[in-house]
Amino acid sequence: MRRYLALFLPFLPTERLRPFRPGDAPDEQPPFALVERRNNAQRLYALNPAAWRQGLEPGLTLADARARLPQLRVEEADRQADRELLFRLAARCERYTPLTALDEPHGLVLDVSGCAHLFGGEAELASCTRADLARLGFSACIALAPTPDCARALARFSAGGVFASDEASAAAALLPLTALEMDEETQLSLSRAGLKTIGDLACRPSRSFAARFGMDFPHRLERLLGREDRRISPLRPPPDCMVERHFAEPLVQRDSIESVLLDLMQETRTLLERRGQGGRLFEASFFRADGFVRRLSVETLRPTRDPKIVALLFREKLDALVDPLDPGFGFDALRLATPHVEKIEPAQGDFNAAAAQEAERELSELLDRLTTRFGRARVLRFMQGDVFAPEGESCAVPVAAAPAANWPRPPEGEPPARPLTLFDPPQPIEAMALTPDAPPARFRWRRKTHDILRAEGPERIAPDWAFAGPQEPTRDYYRVEDREGRRFWLFRRGLYERGDDAPRWFLHGLFA
Repeated sequence: MRRYLALFLPFLPTERLRPFRPGDAPDEQPPFALVERRNNAQRLYALNPAAWRQGLEPGLTLADARARLPQLRVEEADRQADRELLFRLAARCERYTPLTALDEPHGLVLDVSGCAHLFGGEAELASCTRADLARLGFSACIALAPTPDCARALARFSAGGVFASDEASAAAALLPLTALEMDEETQLSLSRAGLKTIGDLACRPSRSFAARFGMDFPHRLERLLGREDRRISPLRPPPDCMVERHFAEPLVQRDSIESVLLDLMQETRTLLERRGQGGRLFEASFFRADGFVRRLSVETLRPTRDPKIVALLFREKLDALVDPLDPGFGFDALRLATPHVEKIEPAQGDFNAAAAQEAERELSELLDRLTTRFGRARVLRFMQGDVFAPEGESCAVPVAAAPAANWPRPPEGEPPARPLTLFDPPQPIEAMALTPDAPPARFRWRRKTHDILRAEGPERIAPDWAFAGPQEPTRDYYRVEDREGRRFWLFRRGLYERGDDAPRWFLHGLFA
């Protein structure tokens, strides 16, 4: 049986601008509201508790609100800032469960199935969540029920609480019709029929409601009564492996943080060994006491579960941060997740291959450290492309994105057929040949003339019509060497023998 915890923060927009401070009595706060322009009029968007107690409500025009309450203070609403704040609170709530979803407006839904015992039970979990939000300055109504829709309705339209399956259905039956959150016309039709609560709908056959209001109406009613679970879509997919620590006294010193990370990696190794797996991606989440959450991740080329290697990569990551890890008042929880795992095959004992395996391991660890220090996009390797054209024959990709390519070895004693790096785009040159379709005898590049001593070719490459189009001319490539021993890769774009208009010469690459 799944359990869901719904959080509703009715005063989130105003509490974002007027954070609660210990010692401030809510009754002493002045009336305050946020306004936005709708239908060519300034209307109230959100209120603080003092304005709510004075009888104001969202949607009221600012002129009417001023007439009722002249001392009302207002500011412009910022929905994007409210949404960003909700995302930060969702990240904060991940300390209770990795399955956290937004429930807009101004709400969250947490799948806490199997998590409550870690906090002493469901009642203690709800109390801990409420106290945590109160420390951050936010008022919350909390409900825990067997389905997300039921928990959401009980949090928004009742006093909340912790409800078992039968209790949730009974509590939802007492909710008003507005808990269905249908359009005004539907609610008006139901109220005119004498129906006032969800229980009035539950005791009547759903077929009549489906015929009148559509097939979605019975499903919405079943979900609200806790009889149908449609699950939630979490903001972040749950990792394959996850361990964490909670602290009574927040951590501030970096040495203590690294020590805890090493302990978490020891636990992760135990879990991965049981499954015969290793991690390719490790993510550390630092939950600060003021609600801020910082995440750092490291990646490895090969699956590993060695705590020392992962701890070394995190140390490299911390040293390379442009924005240092700021503990503030300290971290009260740390989590180490492994989102990407792979199976580790047991290695066969082979004395002849031991040296090669050790060299490969050392190279992999070096690339992991370089990637962690300089960034994933700055440590690259060449991969084979899927086209024959020189521009697409190879491409540079991050070393962690794909395995090393098996490049064909050139014949022993022969020079490479093509240079490793190419000019993009090819650079135009002025060339002179003895005959129109012969290799060049001299060319001028960057205001310097090169007399060609040796030339090899041509290597004719026809255009790929699927990418370049049917009008792209044929290219004749030549490997040439000048009198000073410099070697170049040239091509002529177009052929005189075919009558192409003004064939031109280009320099495409340099040989080492």
